[in-house]
Amino acid sequence: MATTAASSASEPEVEPQAGPEAEGEEDEAKPAGVQRKVLSGAVAAEAAEAKGPGWDLQREGASGSDGDEEDAMASSAESSAGEDEWEYDEEEEKNQLEIERLEEQLSINGYDYNCHVELIRLLRLEGELSRVRAARQKMSELFPLTEELWLEWLHDEISMAMDGLDREHVYELFERAVKDYICPNIWLEYGQYSVGGIGQKGGLEKVRSVFERALSSVGLHMTKGLAIWEAYREFESAIVEAARLEKVHSLFRRQLAIPLYEMEATFAEYEEWSEEPMPESVLQSYQKALGQLEKYKPYEEALLQAEAPRLVEYQAYIDFEMKIGDPARIQLIFERALVENCLVPDLWIRYSQYLDRQLKVKDLVLSVHSRAVRNCPWTVALWSRYLLAMERHGLDHQTISATFENALSAGFIQATDYVEIWQVYLDYLRRRVDFRQDSSKELEELRSMFTRALEYLQQEVEERFSESGDPSCLIMQSWARVEARLCNNMQKARELWDSIMTRGNAKYANMWLEYYNLERAHGDTQHCRKALHRAVQCTSDYPEHVCEVLLTMERTEGTLEDWDLAIQKTETRLARVNEQRMKAAEKEAALVQQEEEKAEQRKKVRAEKKALKKKKKTRGADKRRADEDEENEWGEEEEEQPSKRRRTENSLASGAASAMKEETEISGKCITIDVGPPSKQKEKAASLKRDMPKVAHDSSKDSVTVFVSNLPYSIEEPEVKLRPLFEVCGEVVQIRPIFSNRGDFRGYCYVEFGEEKSARQALELDRKIVEGRPMFVSPCVDKSKNPDFKVFRYSTTLEKHKLFISGLPFSCTKEELEDICKAHGTVKDLRLVTNRAGKPKGLAYVEYENESQASQAVMKMDGMTIRENVIKVAISNPPQRKVPEKPEVRTAPGAPMVPRQMYGARGKGRTQLSLLPRALQRQGAAPQAENGPAPGPAVAPSVATEAPKMSNADFAKLLLRK
Repeated sequence: MATTAASSASEPEVEPQAGPEAEGEEDEAKPAGVQRKVLSGAVAAEAAEAKGPGWDLQREGASGSDGDEEDAMASSAESSAGEDEWEYDEEEEKNQLEIERLEEQLSINGYDYNCHVELIRLLRLEGELSRVRAARQKMSELFPLTEELWLEWLHDEISMAMDGLDREHVYELFERAVKDYICPNIWLEYGQYSVGGIGQKGGLEKVRSVFERALSSVGLHMTKGLAIWEAYREFESAIVEAARLEKVHSLFRRQLAIPLYEMEATFAEYEEWSEEPMPESVLQSYQKALGQLEKYKPYEEALLQAEAPRLVEYQAYIDFEMKIGDPARIQLIFERALVENCLVPDLWIRYSQYLDRQLKVKDLVLSVHSRAVRNCPWTVALWSRYLLAMERHGLDHQTISATFENALSAGFIQATDYVEIWQVYLDYLRRRVDFRQDSSKELEELRSMFTRALEYLQQEVEERFSESGDPSCLIMQSWARVEARLCNNMQKARELWDSIMTRGNAKYANMWLEYYNLERAHGDTQHCRKALHRAVQCTSDYPEHVCEVLLTMERTEGTLEDWDLAIQKTETRLARVNEQRMKAAEKEAALVQQEEEKAEQRKKVRAEKKALKKKKKTRGADKRRADEDEENEWGEEEEEQPSKRRRTENSLASGAASAMKEETEISGKCITIDVGPPSKQKEKAASLKRDMPKVAHDSSKDSVTVFVSNLPYSIEEPEVKLRPLFEVCGEVVQIRPIFSNRGDFRGYCYVEFGEEKSARQALELDRKIVEGRPMFVSPCVDKSKNPDFKVFRYSTTLEKHKLFISGLPFSCTKEELEDICKAHGTVKDLRLVTNRAGKPKGLAYVEYENESQASQAVMKMDGMTIRENVIKVAISNPPQRKVPEKPEVRTAPGAPMVPRQMYGARGKGRTQLSLLPRALQRQGAAPQAENGPAPGPAVAPSVATEAPKMSNADFAKLLLRK
């Protein structure tokens, strides 16, 4: 819209602007007078009609031009109709079939949004005006319409409006349109259309009322509010006279006091228009608004640069406005955000919560709640808040009940959602009851609704979700409490609790104790005793606790006979429970023994295969040695090939060592293997190990010590390499690297600090890359004393604000993925999953600021292609980490206990095989480790007899005997 007062009285003629064409044959019946004009022309023309001859703008010429355009359009349509008649008929038939299909689909599911939109488009294309109007009406009753749909509907209705009744109908549509979303363009259209009725009774007041409401709604809009202010000023300028000058001055001053884009141009226009000097108060307000504009600009520019729906930018803007605390601006920014994010429940919840707690304006609060449930009907929290707001603002019972019925038909996504909405409504009905009366209409309604709720959950919810929405019978418990505490009807309460127990809750101790507490408060001792006796017989999760409660009650209130009976029942029950637990333990032990036998069998098979492989290898070595001797006899000298070494992560570069001789007696045969002399690196590591004094691990210093693992085996001086990394956390007292007997670094060490807080800070270095491998840093805990201790850094439960991404290219970097994810929200943390060697696995976890951002990112990123890889994105919900428990059980009476520590998460692994011959195994205390926690207790030998004790020297002689 132009910023100049284009509708001044000096203009000789106004160029009309044709509005949207009506559909089909309605064009011929449309008079020229219903064509929409531009604002300046409409204002001037209607003002001239209302004010007299001085305002004449040659309406006849304008009307004539409208007629010429209409004739031209009609002749054009007539000439083109005969050319494509056949193609048109075929297309029309196709559209009619599609219309019938869409109508049938909507009769089945009326909440199909896209189906409504497509049906309206086709009906409008076919010129079915009455059906289009009905389809739009039906859709608007179920959904809020977007700005585009409203403007299309309004333009069609404006083009068909012919008299005052039609104009009132259009006004009603405008009123409905401005309630759905905050749309500056709709307000601008509303102002333009109201100007066309200025000649009617009360027309001037109507126009001003519309513009004032538009300013209240969108006048603070930083980027689009300017058009509303300019339109209002142009209207006042068009009808200006001596009495109206002050009105224009007031509009300029009000606009200049608000931070809006292009304020400088408005100020210059005011200076040019006003003949009086600028008042000091206006200048001060203008300068203050300019200062505010600078604060708002970063947020507005962020919105302009981002792509829809711009949820993150809007949330940052909302946080900024909430700190300032201007209710009008807070309301405006929420409305702006909801135009593009109307399907984000969290945004509606935050907006309605602000209105409920801060503004508390009835019409505004209820309007927002109503729009929220229309946009997100599947969110039970919005319906619950709506019902509470309606009760809070005193709406009648019929309206609240109707809203509740609508909530039941909204289609929630979880069975528990129906329990929640029923609880909210039943609480409302309970608050309506006057329990001082024995019976009342409200009380009977409450009881009937409790009955209906139970039937609804059993029939509707369980059939739909194939599960119970209320397994703990929360609604039935609530009903029992109402009957017992408020109605003094313990008989009904007991009947309800009997029903609760028969629904699979009798095995839970907490359910019996809840019933016992209700009887204790509102019943009698006899029923309390009866309830506890039943609990002792039925409880399976915590029978000891129920028995203790029964004995406590009898000790306080019971007779000697009651006490004896309680003792007898509890002892009998606990004996039966212990017997059942023993049987379960024996069964578990039998399974463990079966697993051991299978493991032994697999071990024997592997040993046989290994012996056969070594035998073949020995023959090959003898043959190579014979060939080498023959070559040496002829004086040929060739470079010796490096011997094959064991495949371990700490192996050195191939070809770095030359051969050396080792003799080992295996199965009575002497085998000579050529192994190269140690390299410089091995010599250095071995010297380090020899020079380092053997220090026993002190468990009392575990709180100031961290355990560092997964380090590269190739680190030559681990202490020198690691000390700078850990000194940033605090004073490092000692670093104890662990070496093998050959002097190789084993990839882990202990780091002792001077203070406990330094050790806690060092845990943050976990997963830091050291020479290409992620270093693992964990607390130092003696697992022999804490067998259940496990360190897992990341959560293993559902995290709605975190995403799991799979299918990533291995070459994808953290920075590249972060740039992609930032487009959909604020990324708090991003982790690429790697293996122990630090190589990527094509997986990642991305943590967003809140759940709504994560939900938006899932919809936008799932199925995205990154370097020809199609990624999958989902909310992080890792599967439960199943660690089979190996309880300490006895295989037979008097048999030794099987230690739980001997089995890890994967059973008995290869690294746990004993290297001591079984015949020499003996039970005894193991020596304490030199540089680590003490090992766990020794495992009982499998042989029945204990071998004679031997010293280390005897054992060495036995192995080295020739």
